[in-house]
Order: sequence, then structure tokens, then C-alpha cells
Amino acid sequence: MKTVITGKNYTPSDKLKDIIEKKFAKLDKYFSDDITANVATIKEKGGYKVEATINTKGTIFRAETRSGDPYDCVDRCIEKLSNQMSRFKTKLQKKYKGQKDFGFEELPEIEEEEEVGNVVRSKKFQLEPMSAEEAIMQMEMLNHDFFVYLNMETDSVNVVYKRKDGNYGVLETTY
Repeated sequence: MKTVITGKNYTPSDKLKDIIEKKFAKLDKYFSDDITANVATIKEKGGYKVEATINTKGTIFRAETRSGDPYDCVDRCIEKLSNQMSRFKTKLQKKYKGQKDFGFEELPEIEEEEEVGNVVRSKKFQLEPMSAEEAIMQMEMLNHDFFVYLNMETDSVNVVYKRKDGNYGVLETTY
């Protein structure tokens, strides 16, 4: 696994980069060599935040932690990613049966199987062509956190969502 480390609002020390590479190397046994882990270390007012994303073919593992110590953030990110992989081990085995991207035999078993939520409601609706601004307005009028729409410029399905900082984000689909 290749690890790409970036810093925001500061430059991470070489020692921190080495620790991150060593810790993420432990996850190497779960994946093939051509997988990349993107790790962002961010300095904030109250301390540090570490965001880690491992993008495999068809599955994304992501963890985000905050702490006063960046090394603690890294440890907790690794723990969160390992727990995600263990929790979804059975489902991932079914999805990637016969593929060599994952090393499932290496994933630890979890003692208590957490039940993943079930789909309790399904809804169908007509996608209307609109701009991102119109979608934001619709989302706000419905008092929702996200809104699915057909982008009139690209003719693709997009999702607009409200971020924790009060701004908006757009997820654009590609084929």
C-alpha cells in the first residue's frame, strides 16, 4: 500500500510522517500493493485532526479523528479503519469473492457482531434537471441535509449536501 501524507495549516514533521507510514504499513496485509492511503494531518484551533481515506476498487474506508496530539490521532485512525474492516468483513468477502484486492484471512474477527442498520423505508422520485443553486434551495425548503438532483449542465445525477461548517458540498457522479 502506498501512503500519501499531506499537511494543512502546517507541515508535518518527518517523525510524524515516519510514524504514519509505519502504522499504515500494518494495514498492508489487508490489501494488494496497488492501493493508496491518503492521510491528511490538519492543525486546528484546539489541536489536530487526521483524516485517512483508503480507496479500493469499489469500497472506500475512511476515518477522521481529533486530538491535541497528532500521534494519538494517527493511532485512533488506524483503530477506526481496522474496526471498519472487521465489522464489514463478511459483506466484503461476499462482494470481493475471488478478487485479490483484499486479504480477508488477515482481518481479525470481532467478538460482538454489530448489526448494521436495515433499510426501513424506500422512496422513488422523479429527478428534475436543475442547477446546484436550485438544488440547495429545494433542500433548504424541505429542511433536509442532502438533496439528489439531475445536473442540467452535465446531465448526471448529483447530490448536494449541507456541511458541518454551514457551507454546501456537491457529489458528482461519473460512469
